[in-house]
Amino acid sequence: MRTIAMIGTGYVGLVNGTCLAHIGHSVQCCDTNADKIEWLQQGRIPIYEPGLEAMVAENVAAGRLSFTSDMASAIEQSDLLFIAVGTPMAPTGAADLGYIQSVAEFIGRHLTAYKTIVIKSTVPVGTGRMVDSWIRANMQNPQIPFDVVSNPEFLREGSAVADFMKMERCIVGAIRPEAAQLVADCFEPLNTKTYFTTPESAEMIKYAANAFLATKISFINAIANLCERYGADVEDVAEGIGSDSRIGSAFLRAGIGYGGSCFPKDTHALNWMADQAGYNFGLLKEVIQTNEEQKYVLLKKLVQALGDLRGTTIAVLGLSFKPNTDDLRDAPSLALIPALIAAGASVRVYDPVAMSEARKWFGSDVNYGIGVYQTIAGCDACLILTEWREFITLDLEQVRQLLKRPIVVDGRNCYSLASMSGHGIEYHSIGRTAVSAEQTVLSRL
Repeated sequence: MRTIAMIGTGYVGLVNGTCLAHIGHSVQCCDTNADKIEWLQQGRIPIYEPGLEAMVAENVAAGRLSFTSDMASAIEQSDLLFIAVGTPMAPTGAADLGYIQSVAEFIGRHLTAYKTIVIKSTVPVGTGRMVDSWIRANMQNPQIPFDVVSNPEFLREGSAVADFMKMERCIVGAIRPEAAQLVADCFEPLNTKTYFTTPESAEMIKYAANAFLATKISFINAIANLCERYGADVEDVAEGIGSDSRIGSAFLRAGIGYGGSCFPKDTHALNWMADQAGYNFGLLKEVIQTNEEQKYVLLKKLVQALGDLRGTTIAVLGLSFKPNTDDLRDAPSLALIPALIAAGASVRVYDPVAMSEARKWFGSDVNYGIGVYQTIAGCDACLILTEWREFITLDLEQVRQLLKRPIVVDGRNCYSLASMSGHGIEYHSIGRTAVSAEQTVLSRL
């Protein structure tokens, strides 16, 4: 087993560092944010990720996992240095490599013996060679050998721990086979399939995977919009095409678009790379545009149902971009809620875990509910933006009674049309026929 320094304690670094410790490695997670390190040393987890808190506690107690802000010491004590810092989107759409460069230069200044440097962050094609040059430019002794290896991650927020422990594949991009094997061996206890490539191919695999999944999402959302115009049901369509083994059913769930820390940033970065290479990636541009427009579909449905939104009170259920996370980055709620406010509505919000994060984004612009039913009480309509289980299992009779006007606009198709019948609720969803309150009442007669 190896000694590892995981540089960066965000979603990627904290989950990977903890899981690597869990399979037997000695891992120091390090970060320049001293407050975050102090939190982690106290057993407080700065992100919401199912199963992570218990796994951190277990591996800290076992002595395999620790947290430090002394990055120089962690580098000196470790065999492998994993870089897991953020690559946020720059105004141009490119990935901002400022944090990557800063870490690479720091490693160069503190390199005293051979190390394998593993890039876990999502980075543009060619970054591995740039990291190599940044390290070399800062070395006091240029004779010290090192390797830079690309090892992209494919963990989904909300199921990241499970995804790591049941890893589908491991991508290792390196120049020297010995360095590639050293990294692959770190994941050997997982019995996963490893693919060895060049660094450039490994970097492209990450972007290509995310862009392809984003394409499936935008495609089914475009089909959903067409289904509404022709009276078809997008869920029937998705099931029909998803049963084709060449297509597959994953990521064919219609809704209000993708969000989070990966897909928006990575699709823009890949589009930027294409532009830089002189290639017009028209398909990807349409994927991005479709996703941006899809965020506002619910607003149009709400206006159709209520008319003028001035003076109305709208309940918004779900703020995170997906269930089982408190991450609001590029969540549809960040676009829809300001649009509702601009239209003159008062907005009351609730999310099972993301309320603290929501206050950072929305401040005093919205009212914060306490539980689902208190949030919707007296509202003119209810919007569902995230398919939390708590929302999927609502007591619909109680919903009808509490709403001032029994209108539910569902951006995640949480309910079947049949299940809405008999409750007296006007129900609008994505890619399906609307159900009127009169229809649901008549179904009980």
